[in-house]
Amino acid sequence: MTHQIHDLIRIFDESFYQAYNCKLIKGQHEPVYIPASIETPFHQIVFAHGFYASALHEIAHWLVAGEHRRLLEDYGYWYCPDGRNKEQQLEFENAEVKPQAIEWALSIAAGFAFNVSIDNLNGAQTCRFSFQTRVHKQVLRLVEEGFSERTDRLLKALSDFYGTPWPLTAEQFEWQCPEEFLDAV
Repeated sequence: MTHQIHDLIRIFDESFYQAYNCKLIKGQHEPVYIPASIETPFHQIVFAHGFYASALHEIAHWLVAGEHRRLLEDYGYWYCPDGRNKEQQLEFENAEVKPQAIEWALSIAAGFAFNVSIDNLNGAQTCRFSFQTRVHKQVLRLVEEGFSERTDRLLKALSDFYGTPWPLTAEQFEWQCPEEFLDAV
């Protein structure tokens, strides 16, 4: 199955533009969330370079952000770019567990491959598998306890469009840390 970015933009906009005055925008550079302003009367989730995975990731951040944070550029979050030291990387990963768990769910609903992102190529290296284990536990918790109304709405819309199984089940998120990395987890 091919994943066309214009399909994802349409699905998102049909699901949220009218109710939340928010659009998904294909950007040319780094991703950013921009709240509505006098110049642009709607909120914008700008994803990087037209990449489907980037769009899912940025949508996941929007789905996590509460009403107040959706009025702030980039939701008012701290962000330290690539090149983080070990402590900064841990802080980054702590902030990314839930958005990446939601991104994983969106990926499953869209029939799209998911990969965790530690996003620190030029900084302190941490165990990717340890982080993925944390993200996996979070997504299983969300499947069990239920997603927010906005997340559920988009998951269902993606599932309908791509013909993937609905509702999501824990079995769709099978993942196991490779044995040689279990000590790091």
